[in-house]
Amino acid sequence: MNETMVCAVGRVATQPVYREMASGPSARFRLAVTARYWDREKNMWTDGHTNFFTVWANRQLATNTAASLTVGDPVVVQGRLKVRTDVREGQSWTSADIDAVAIGHDLAWGTSAFRRAGKPETAPAPAQPEPNWETPQEGSPSPADAHAQQPPEPVVLT
Repeated sequence: MNETMVCAVGRVATQPVYREMASGPSARFRLAVTARYWDREKNMWTDGHTNFFTVWANRQLATNTAASLTVGDPVVVQGRLKVRTDVREGQSWTSADIDAVAIGHDLAWGTSAFRRAGKPETAPAPAQPEPNWETPQEGSPSPADAHAQQPPEPVVLT
């Protein structure tokens, strides 16, 4: 099946809306993507047209999206582009949706701290002292001597 995969870089325009559905968690938010260009006449960067996409996230991505994103966050969204046309009250509407595969903060604008989700915390294993591999204990042969004293394993050919 041919799908149009896109990568959109922009800002979260609406607070993510999280819902528990029969098929699992779902979240959506609006993404604003504004083109910027260098205006030679003004000698400065200028904002161009802004495109808005509705980003849909499902399952664990939906849960993490709702917990991680707020309005204004710079994000990178990768997913399948879905363009729909509809007639509402006699007017034709076109909407562009992205069925997200991956969503992340755009680190060109700041830092982010990653935390793994979904795994229960377990008690750490008790600390054991690190063995000293360099010097043998008194009364025991060194690793080289122990290896030299063992007969070679037989080789079986079939």
